[in-house]
Amino acid sequence: MEQILTQLKKSKRLLLASHLHPDGDAIGSLLALGLALEAMKKDVQLFNESSLPAVYHFLPSIHRIKPYPGEMETYDTAVILDCSDLQRIGDAAEAVSRIPTVINIDHHITNTRFGNFQLIDAKASATAEIIYRIIKALDVPVTMAMAYAIYTGIMADTGSFRFSNTTPDAFRICHEMVEFGADAHKVAHHVYETISLSRIKLLNMLFDTIEVTEDGKLSIMTLTQHMLNATGTEIADVNGLINYAKRIENVKVAALLYERKNGRCPKKGSHYHVSLRSDGAVDVSFIAAEFGGGGHVSAAGFDICSTLPDLKKRLYTISSRIR
Repeated sequence: MEQILTQLKKSKRLLLASHLHPDGDAIGSLLALGLALEAMKKDVQLFNESSLPAVYHFLPSIHRIKPYPGEMETYDTAVILDCSDLQRIGDAAEAVSRIPTVINIDHHITNTRFGNFQLIDAKASATAEIIYRIIKALDVPVTMAMAYAIYTGIMADTGSFRFSNTTPDAFRICHEMVEFGADAHKVAHHVYETISLSRIKLLNMLFDTIEVTEDGKLSIMTLTQHMLNATGTEIADVNGLINYAKRIENVKVAALLYERKNGRCPKKGSHYHVSLRSDGAVDVSFIAAEFGGGGHVSAAGFDICSTLPDLKKRLYTISSRIR
Protein backbone atom coordinates (compact mmCIF):
# COMPACT_ATOMS: atom_id res chain seq x y z
CA MET A 1 0.00 0.00 0.00
CA GLU A 2 2.86 2.39 0.74
CA GLN A 3 3.80 2.79 -2.92
CA ILE A 4 0.20 3.58 -3.79
CA LEU A 5 -0.08 6.13 -0.99
CA THR A 6 3.12 7.79 -2.19
CA GLN A 7 1.85 7.89 -5.78
CA LEU A 8 -1.51 9.36 -4.74
CA LYS A 9 0.21 12.04 -2.67
CA LYS A 10 2.50 13.16 -5.49
CA SER A 11 -0.12 12.95 -8.28
CA LYS A 12 -1.60 16.22 -9.48
CA ARG A 13 -4.36 15.22 -11.91
CA LEU A 14 -6.06 11.85 -11.54
CA LEU A 15 -8.68 9.89 -13.44
CA LEU A 16 -10.75 7.54 -11.27
CA ALA A 17 -12.79 4.88 -13.07
CA SER A 18 -14.90 1.84 -12.20
CA HIS A 19 -16.51 -0.95 -14.18
CA LEU A 20 -19.35 -0.86 -16.71
CA HIS A 21 -22.88 -1.15 -15.30
CA PRO A 22 -21.64 -0.15 -11.84
CA ASP A 23 -23.04 -1.56 -8.63
CA GLY A 24 -23.04 0.06 -5.21
CA ASP A 25 -19.45 -0.92 -4.47
CA ALA A 26 -18.10 0.50 -7.73
CA ILE A 27 -19.99 3.77 -7.24
CA GLY A 28 -19.26 4.04 -3.52
CA SER A 29 -15.54 3.38 -3.99
CA LEU A 30 -15.34 5.91 -6.80
CA LEU A 31 -17.06 8.63 -4.78
CA ALA A 32 -15.24 8.00 -1.49
CA LEU A 33 -11.73 8.02 -2.96
CA GLY A 34 -12.53 10.90 -5.29
CA LEU A 35 -13.80 13.07 -2.45
CA ALA A 36 -10.78 12.18 -0.31
CA LEU A 37 -8.34 13.13 -3.07
CA GLU A 38 -10.20 16.39 -3.67
CA ALA A 39 -9.85 17.12 0.04
CA MET A 40 -6.09 16.80 -0.58
CA LYS A 41 -6.41 19.51 -3.26
CA LYS A 42 -5.95 17.08 -6.15
CA ASP A 43 -7.52 17.65 -9.57
CA VAL A 44 -9.80 14.61 -9.95
CA GLN A 45 -12.13 13.34 -12.68
CA LEU A 46 -14.60 10.59 -11.72
CA PHE A 47 -15.59 8.44 -14.69
CA ASN A 48 -17.98 5.62 -15.47
CA GLU A 49 -19.01 4.89 -19.03
CA SER A 50 -22.44 3.51 -18.09
CA SER A 51 -25.51 5.27 -16.78
CA LEU A 52 -25.78 5.04 -13.00
CA PRO A 53 -28.60 2.99 -11.40
CA ALA A 54 -31.37 5.26 -10.13
CA VAL A 55 -31.28 3.61 -6.70
CA TYR A 56 -27.89 5.27 -6.06
CA HIS A 57 -28.85 8.77 -7.15
CA PHE A 58 -29.41 9.74 -3.51
CA LEU A 59 -25.68 9.56 -2.77
CA PRO A 60 -24.07 12.94 -2.06
CA SER A 61 -21.87 14.12 -4.96
CA ILE A 62 -23.19 11.40 -7.32
CA HIS A 63 -23.36 14.11 -9.99
CA ARG A 64 -19.56 14.25 -9.96
CA ILE A 65 -19.36 10.91 -11.80
CA LYS A 66 -19.29 11.67 -15.53
CA PRO A 67 -19.81 9.38 -18.57
CA TYR A 68 -16.74 10.83 -20.29
CA PRO A 69 -13.11 10.55 -19.16
CA GLY A 70 -11.79 13.94 -20.26
CA GLU A 71 -8.47 14.56 -22.02
CA MET A 72 -6.29 11.54 -21.35
CA GLU A 73 -2.99 13.34 -21.94
CA THR A 74 -3.69 15.65 -18.99
CA TYR A 75 -3.60 12.87 -16.36
CA ASP A 76 -0.51 11.68 -14.53
CA THR A 77 -2.35 8.89 -12.70
CA ALA A 78 -5.35 6.63 -13.29
CA VAL A 79 -6.96 4.70 -10.43
CA ILE A 80 -9.11 1.76 -11.53
CA LEU A 81 -11.56 0.58 -8.90
CA ASP A 82 -13.43 -2.71 -8.46
CA CYS A 83 -12.30 -4.08 -11.85
CA SER A 84 -10.80 -7.54 -12.24
CA ASP A 85 -9.48 -6.48 -15.65
CA LEU A 86 -8.80 -3.06 -17.20
CA GLN A 87 -11.18 -3.84 -20.07
CA ARG A 88 -14.04 -3.76 -17.56
CA ILE A 89 -14.09 0.05 -17.69
CA GLY A 90 -15.27 -0.07 -21.33
CA ASP A 91 -14.15 1.62 -24.52
CA ALA A 92 -11.72 3.95 -22.75
CA ALA A 93 -9.54 1.07 -21.54
CA GLU A 94 -6.85 1.33 -24.22
CA ALA A 95 -6.48 5.09 -23.79
CA VAL A 96 -6.40 4.78 -20.00
CA SER A 97 -3.63 2.18 -20.23
CA ARG A 98 -1.39 4.89 -21.74
CA ILE A 99 -1.70 7.17 -18.70
CA PRO A 100 1.80 7.22 -17.09
CA THR A 101 0.76 5.53 -13.84
CA VAL A 102 -2.16 3.09 -13.48
CA ILE A 103 -3.21 1.98 -9.99
CA ASN A 104 -5.36 -1.14 -9.65
CA ILE A 105 -7.48 -1.38 -6.47
CA ASP A 106 -9.83 -4.34 -6.22
CA HIS A 107 -11.10 -7.29 -4.16
CA HIS A 108 -11.87 -9.81 -6.92
CA ILE A 109 -9.91 -13.04 -6.63
CA THR A 110 -9.79 -13.23 -10.44
CA ASN A 111 -8.00 -9.86 -10.81
CA THR A 112 -5.44 -9.95 -13.63
CA ARG A 113 -2.96 -7.73 -11.72
CA PHE A 114 -2.89 -5.05 -14.40
CA GLY A 115 -1.37 -1.62 -13.86
CA ASN A 116 1.84 -0.25 -12.36
CA PHE A 117 0.67 -0.69 -8.78
CA GLN A 118 -1.88 -3.14 -7.39
CA LEU A 119 -3.75 -3.35 -4.12
CA ILE A 120 -5.81 -6.54 -4.32
CA ASP A 121 -7.43 -8.00 -1.23
CA ALA A 122 -9.77 -10.88 -2.01
CA LYS A 123 -10.62 -11.19 1.68
CA ALA A 124 -12.09 -7.67 1.80
CA SER A 125 -15.89 -7.56 1.82
CA ALA A 126 -15.87 -4.84 -0.85
CA THR A 127 -13.51 -2.51 -2.68
CA ALA A 128 -15.07 0.24 -0.55
CA GLU A 129 -13.50 -1.45 2.49
CA ILE A 130 -10.05 -1.10 0.88
CA ILE A 131 -10.80 2.55 0.05
CA TYR A 132 -11.67 3.12 3.70
CA ARG A 133 -8.20 1.89 4.67
CA ILE A 134 -6.55 4.15 2.09
CA ILE A 135 -8.46 7.21 3.29
CA LYS A 136 -7.44 6.43 6.87
CA ALA A 137 -3.80 5.95 5.80
CA LEU A 138 -3.87 9.28 3.94
CA ASP A 139 -5.11 10.88 7.16
CA VAL A 140 -8.05 12.52 5.38
CA PRO A 141 -11.03 13.31 7.66
CA VAL A 142 -14.09 11.26 6.72
CA THR A 143 -16.98 13.50 5.67
CA MET A 144 -20.65 12.58 5.65
CA ALA A 145 -20.52 12.17 1.85
CA MET A 146 -17.58 9.76 2.12
CA ALA A 147 -19.38 7.88 4.90
CA TYR A 148 -22.46 7.38 2.74
CA ALA A 149 -20.29 6.16 -0.14
CA ILE A 150 -18.30 3.67 1.93
CA TYR A 151 -21.34 2.39 3.84
CA THR A 152 -23.31 1.91 0.60
CA GLY A 153 -20.43 0.14 -1.12
CA ILE A 154 -20.00 -2.38 1.68
CA MET A 155 -23.73 -2.85 2.23
CA ALA A 156 -24.35 -3.47 -1.47
CA ASP A 157 -21.52 -5.98 -1.96
CA THR A 158 -22.46 -7.94 1.15
CA GLY A 159 -26.12 -8.09 0.10
CA SER A 160 -27.14 -5.98 3.08
CA PHE A 161 -24.80 -8.04 5.28
CA ARG A 162 -26.36 -11.35 4.20
CA PHE A 163 -23.61 -12.80 1.96
CA SER A 164 -20.73 -15.00 3.10
CA ASN A 165 -18.22 -12.18 2.47
CA THR A 166 -19.66 -10.23 5.42
CA THR A 167 -16.76 -9.91 7.86
CA PRO A 168 -16.29 -8.35 11.30
CA ASP A 169 -14.41 -5.52 9.54
CA ALA A 170 -17.45 -4.89 7.34
CA PHE A 171 -19.64 -4.36 10.40
CA ARG A 172 -16.99 -2.33 12.19
CA ILE A 173 -16.40 0.03 9.28
CA CYS A 174 -20.10 0.49 8.61
CA HIS A 175 -20.70 1.23 12.29
CA GLU A 176 -18.05 3.93 12.03
CA MET A 177 -19.63 5.33 8.86
CA VAL A 178 -22.97 5.63 10.66
CA GLU A 179 -21.20 7.60 13.37
CA PHE A 180 -19.86 9.89 10.64
CA GLY A 181 -23.41 10.59 9.46
CA ALA A 182 -24.46 7.83 7.07
CA ASP A 183 -28.16 7.05 7.65
CA ALA A 184 -28.51 3.25 7.43
CA HIS A 185 -32.27 3.42 7.00
CA LYS A 186 -31.98 5.96 4.18
CA VAL A 187 -29.48 3.80 2.30
CA ALA A 188 -31.57 0.65 2.69
CA HIS A 189 -34.73 2.50 1.65
CA HIS A 190 -33.23 3.80 -1.59
CA VAL A 191 -31.32 0.65 -2.54
CA TYR A 192 -33.84 -2.04 -1.58
CA GLU A 193 -37.26 -0.45 -1.08
CA THR A 194 -37.60 1.98 -3.99
CA ILE A 195 -38.63 0.78 -7.45
CA SER A 196 -40.13 2.60 -10.44
CA LEU A 197 -43.23 1.45 -12.32
CA SER A 198 -41.16 0.93 -15.47
CA ARG A 199 -38.77 -1.32 -13.53
CA ILE A 200 -41.72 -3.39 -12.29
CA LYS A 201 -42.90 -3.81 -15.89
CA LEU A 202 -39.40 -4.91 -16.86
CA LEU A 203 -39.34 -7.37 -13.97
CA ASN A 204 -42.62 -8.89 -15.17
CA MET A 205 -41.13 -9.43 -18.62
CA LEU A 206 -37.99 -10.95 -17.11
CA PHE A 207 -40.07 -13.37 -15.03
CA ASP A 208 -41.61 -14.70 -18.24
CA THR A 209 -38.15 -15.64 -19.54
CA ILE A 210 -37.07 -17.70 -16.52
CA GLU A 211 -35.99 -21.24 -17.32
CA VAL A 212 -34.88 -23.82 -14.77
CA THR A 213 -32.91 -26.95 -15.59
CA GLU A 214 -34.47 -30.35 -14.92
CA ASP A 215 -32.39 -30.85 -11.78
CA GLY A 216 -33.53 -27.42 -10.54
CA LYS A 217 -29.99 -26.23 -9.81
CA LEU A 218 -29.61 -23.61 -12.55
CA SER A 219 -32.01 -20.82 -13.46
CA ILE A 220 -31.66 -18.53 -16.49
CA MET A 221 -33.25 -15.15 -17.21
CA THR A 222 -32.92 -13.37 -20.55
CA LEU A 223 -32.95 -9.61 -21.08
CA THR A 224 -33.22 -8.21 -24.61
CA GLN A 225 -32.96 -4.70 -26.01
CA HIS A 226 -36.60 -5.04 -27.07
CA MET A 227 -37.62 -5.47 -23.44
CA LEU A 228 -35.73 -2.36 -22.38
CA ASN A 229 -37.31 -0.35 -25.19
CA ALA A 230 -40.80 -1.66 -24.48
CA THR A 231 -40.66 -0.69 -20.80
CA GLY A 232 -38.73 2.57 -21.21
CA THR A 233 -35.93 1.29 -19.01
CA GLU A 234 -32.19 1.00 -19.41
CA ILE A 235 -29.57 -1.47 -18.28
CA ALA A 236 -29.04 0.43 -15.01
CA ASP A 237 -32.60 -0.54 -14.01
CA VAL A 238 -31.67 -4.22 -14.11
CA ASN A 239 -29.32 -3.90 -11.15
CA GLY A 240 -30.15 -6.59 -8.58
CA LEU A 241 -32.98 -8.24 -10.52
CA ILE A 242 -30.98 -11.44 -11.04
CA ASN A 243 -31.46 -12.16 -7.35
CA TYR A 244 -35.09 -13.07 -8.03
CA ALA A 245 -33.90 -15.99 -10.17
CA LYS A 246 -31.39 -16.97 -7.49
CA ARG A 247 -34.13 -17.11 -4.81
CA ILE A 248 -36.05 -19.87 -6.60
CA GLU A 249 -36.24 -22.93 -4.38
CA ASN A 250 -33.34 -25.39 -4.87
CA VAL A 251 -31.51 -23.11 -7.35
CA LYS A 252 -27.76 -23.04 -6.75
CA VAL A 253 -26.72 -20.79 -9.65
CA ALA A 254 -28.67 -18.08 -11.48
CA ALA A 255 -27.67 -16.54 -14.81
CA LEU A 256 -28.91 -13.32 -16.41
CA LEU A 257 -28.23 -13.11 -20.14
CA TYR A 258 -28.20 -9.47 -21.24
CA GLU A 259 -28.20 -8.64 -24.95
CA ARG A 260 -25.88 -5.66 -25.30
CA LYS A 261 -26.75 -2.74 -27.53
CA ASN A 262 -24.67 -2.45 -30.71
CA GLY A 263 -22.44 -5.33 -29.68
CA ARG A 264 -19.37 -5.99 -31.83
CA CYS A 265 -19.96 -9.55 -32.99
CA PRO A 266 -19.86 -11.56 -36.22
CA LYS A 267 -23.00 -11.70 -38.36
CA LYS A 268 -24.13 -14.85 -36.57
CA GLY A 269 -25.00 -14.16 -32.97
CA SER A 270 -25.21 -11.21 -30.61
CA HIS A 271 -23.08 -9.73 -27.86
CA TYR A 272 -24.28 -10.91 -24.45
CA HIS A 273 -23.16 -10.07 -20.95
CA VAL A 274 -23.81 -12.95 -18.59
CA SER A 275 -24.17 -12.25 -14.87
CA LEU A 276 -23.83 -15.22 -12.54
CA ARG A 277 -24.99 -15.50 -8.93
CA SER A 278 -24.76 -18.44 -6.56
CA ASP A 279 -25.98 -19.38 -3.12
CA GLY A 280 -22.36 -19.41 -1.94
CA ALA A 281 -21.93 -23.16 -2.28
CA VAL A 282 -20.83 -22.86 -5.93
CA ASP A 283 -17.84 -20.72 -6.97
CA VAL A 284 -19.16 -18.92 -10.05
CA SER A 285 -15.89 -16.98 -10.50
CA PHE A 286 -14.32 -20.13 -11.95
CA ILE A 287 -17.30 -20.67 -14.24
CA ALA A 288 -16.99 -17.08 -15.47
CA ALA A 289 -13.23 -17.51 -15.94
CA GLU A 290 -13.85 -20.39 -18.36
CA PHE A 291 -15.64 -17.87 -20.57
CA GLY A 292 -12.97 -15.17 -20.19
CA GLY A 293 -14.64 -13.35 -17.30
CA GLY A 294 -14.24 -13.28 -13.54
CA GLY A 295 -15.62 -12.07 -10.24
CA HIS A 296 -16.34 -13.46 -6.79
CA VAL A 297 -17.37 -16.82 -5.40
CA SER A 298 -21.02 -15.74 -5.26
CA ALA A 299 -21.13 -13.13 -8.04
CA ALA A 300 -19.30 -13.12 -11.36
CA GLY A 301 -19.81 -12.45 -15.06
CA PHE A 302 -18.46 -12.55 -18.59
CA ASP A 303 -19.10 -11.24 -22.12
CA ILE A 304 -19.60 -13.48 -25.12
CA CYS A 305 -20.63 -13.42 -28.76
CA SER A 306 -23.15 -16.18 -29.39
CA THR A 307 -26.63 -17.03 -30.53
CA LEU A 308 -29.07 -17.27 -27.64
CA PRO A 309 -29.75 -21.03 -28.12
CA ASP A 310 -26.02 -21.81 -28.23
CA LEU A 311 -25.33 -19.71 -25.15
CA LYS A 312 -28.09 -21.42 -23.19
CA LYS A 313 -26.84 -24.82 -24.32
CA ARG A 314 -23.36 -24.05 -22.99
CA LEU A 315 -24.79 -22.84 -19.70
CA TYR A 316 -26.96 -25.94 -19.35
CA THR A 317 -23.77 -28.02 -19.25
CA ILE A 318 -22.86 -26.20 -16.02
CA SER A 319 -25.79 -27.81 -14.24
CA SER A 320 -24.18 -31.26 -14.28
CA ARG A 321 -21.21 -29.83 -12.35
CA ILE A 322 -23.30 -28.17 -9.65
CA ARG A 323 -23.48 -30.12 -6.40
